[in-house]
Amino acid sequence: MALLLGVDTGGTYTDAVLVRDEETVVASAKALTTRHDLALGIGEAVEAVLTQSGVDVAGIGMASLSTTLATNALVEGQGGRVALVYVGFRERDLDAHGLREALAGDPALVLTGGHDHAGGEAAPLDHAALADWLAEDRGISAFAVAGQFATRNPAHELAVADMIREMTGRPVSCSHHLSARLGGPKRALTAVLNARLIGMIARLIERAESKLGELGIAAPLMVVRGDGALISAAQARERPIETILSGPAASIVGARWLTGADFALVSDIGGTTTDVAVLRDGRPAIDPAGAQVGPWRTMVEAVAMRTTGLGGDSEVHVLDEGLRGGVTLGPRRLVPVSLLAREAPEAVHAALDEQLRATAPGEHDARFLRAVPGVEADGLPERDAALLARIGDTVQPLDRVLRTRMEAQALRRLVSRGLVQVGGVTPSDASHVTGALDAWDAGAAAKALDLVARKRTGSGNRLAPDAATLARMIVDRLTHQTSLVLLESAFDEDAHEFGDPAPVLARHVLTQRGLDGHRGLVRLSAGLDVPVIGLGASAPSYYPAVGTRLGCEMILPPHAGVANAIGAVVGRVTIRRTGTVTVPGEGRYRAHLETGPEDHGTETAALEAMTAHLRQAARAEAITAGAEDVQVTVHTEIRKAQAEAREVFLEAEITVEATGRPRIAT
Repeated sequence: MALLLGVDTGGTYTDAVLVRDEETVVASAKALTTRHDLALGIGEAVEAVLTQSGVDVAGIGMASLSTTLATNALVEGQGGRVALVYVGFRERDLDAHGLREALAGDPALVLTGGHDHAGGEAAPLDHAALADWLAEDRGISAFAVAGQFATRNPAHELAVADMIREMTGRPVSCSHHLSARLGGPKRALTAVLNARLIGMIARLIERAESKLGELGIAAPLMVVRGDGALISAAQARERPIETILSGPAASIVGARWLTGADFALVSDIGGTTTDVAVLRDGRPAIDPAGAQVGPWRTMVEAVAMRTTGLGGDSEVHVLDEGLRGGVTLGPRRLVPVSLLAREAPEAVHAALDEQLRATAPGEHDARFLRAVPGVEADGLPERDAALLARIGDTVQPLDRVLRTRMEAQALRRLVSRGLVQVGGVTPSDASHVTGALDAWDAGAAAKALDLVARKRTGSGNRLAPDAATLARMIVDRLTHQTSLVLLESAFDEDAHEFGDPAPVLARHVLTQRGLDGHRGLVRLSAGLDVPVIGLGASAPSYYPAVGTRLGCEMILPPHAGVANAIGAVVGRVTIRRTGTVTVPGEGRYRAHLETGPEDHGTETAALEAMTAHLRQAARAEAITAGAEDVQVTVHTEIRKAQAEAREVFLEAEITVEATGRPRIAT
């Protein structure tokens, strides 16, 4: 009987689970995610689950990894320094679809070249300009290449990629490898984000494979894609952006497996994000517009999911305007003070005690910094490098590190590069104060909340009289914001139109009064009419109150805290490939293949050539991904028009899906 090992590296915890024959959970375990070296947390979680189960590692036939690493990196604006080569476009096209914002100051070259809609060369590729630009060392970790109409003819993208590899040796992300759809700027955005993630995901996979090998596990490693399907580790290295929403997608697969539910909202709370999706007929829907994470709308096929920067480790912001004041949460993740104090107790408690002795609250009270070892720091400006050196390799209170306002900007850049982590008060700390959690240092959490409670509101009064009151405020705020996220998802996915955007409807006074059960001359009632499946380690602490607020059944299944890891091993390998046939001229039917455009004399011949090419590519890639018993389905959508009493072929889009069970080593 085969044993399957599932691992999920989240923002706070790394989970491991052993499943026997895709039917029974044998054992599960958690360890803290070690961001400076994720393999340490993976190793600790896997060792714990092996010890707990007592199984022979030789019986493990497959290992699979799901991760929120890529999702969290994009939400938090982290990743390597990249460069974009933008072929056949204009300088102003960098402003489309948030491309310039995604580059965040990283370099871009607008290069002459590209193709037209029929796949013909629009202008010769400027090899000399590219060579001159590549000759300058800019500290780039990976390159993105996007060519005009590259999905109709990828020749220029491939030529640019070859030059980059030859001259720099750096990884290259080509836009036509990530999507077959038109829309150059959006494809370029996807390629930029993919390039930014390459180093991060490669390090994760390399270290995960190494650690599993040290533990004697020789089974092949699979990775969960953003649509819940499995791919090989090698494929994930090449296209890491396909792992965005990997963790959430795995959690939905796991939720279905754990509950058997056909119709429900699935809400997974992690350390950094809350991810909500709809389960219909037992399957998660795929977002037709492409996955959106944070502000970025990509061309990646992924589960239709609303991802919000709200989790157990979300930053607590003090609202000091107005007479009452209050708190709000997210979207940035902080390292909880209670966790930092467990790792560096003397430094954290000494700083908190010193701040408590001050007669007035400080701007940076209960805030800490720590450098993340092992992350490339190439190309740092002088000010940034000096600040990183000042932080050193210990936990430091923020007020001792920052000396000028200019250094605050340098710190933001270091955080966005993943070189420095900020610690502060989070809902996890509040839960330590209330007693709902006891994993870390509750004493440090209480001191940190005492410091924040001293801050003044617009009335001049304290934000809260004590740490316990502030803790309750924070937990109540988490309940409120989680309820809003669920309502937004429900309004967005409801079959009926309500006229206003989902965020407006969720916050509308009638909705909120309806949740309160308002009674007066008008009687109002509102709530969710489907169950919510609550997942995540902290779901039992926070979600019962959410279910009460929304008036719905809250399902908290056994093993809900490791649903992502379970979903990682019960999924299937699925590869989709899409291609287009167009008519560039009378009597010519053009199949836009990966190798370049290929013309045929009849519609049937072009469709057959495109279908055969896609079937072969999808099947081969599925087998490479580790699938067996591969089944292939073909969907063809043909667009025609009436012209002078006859039907005229305009375009055809062919989608081939190859799916199979992951191969289990014996």
